[in-house]
Amino acid sequence: MKIAEILSADRVSQGHAFTSKKKALEELSQLLARGVPGVDAGDILGSLAAREKLGSTGLGHGVAIPHGRLAGVNDSVSAFMRLKHPLDYDAHDGHPVDLIFGLLVPQGATEAHLKHLAAIAEMFSDDSFCKAARAAADDAALFQLIADYQPA
Repeated sequence: MKIAEILSADRVSQGHAFTSKKKALEELSQLLARGVPGVDAGDILGSLAAREKLGSTGLGHGVAIPHGRLAGVNDSVSAFMRLKHPLDYDAHDGHPVDLIFGLLVPQGATEAHLKHLAAIAEMFSDDSFCKAARAAADDAALFQLIADYQPA
């Protein structure tokens, strides 16, 4: 599965500075909403926040993959943010997060959801990819990096 199938350039953004995890999730919800016309960003935030209550989606090594399911979403959609300053995210390793990849899937999309999460987690477990993501010059370069990613 290519990540570019569920991501578009207008949902990739860098240079954000947030004071809280909640603020980061609010902005991520706005980005995700661009990919699901007719779905309210507040509903997306509610889905992401409900998942966070089950346990942090901070994977470690500065990466978080907030995700959720939502009625009214027909196809999986994703968004990516690179933060200007790492943010305390309650990640499992205790390190702050600066790479946040959001995923929103249809309410009943169990298998697709898991495949997308696995592909995203694999991409962010690649140290050279993360290093390149942190060094990308702008939004377009970040999107191209993700679009071109091929698992080892």
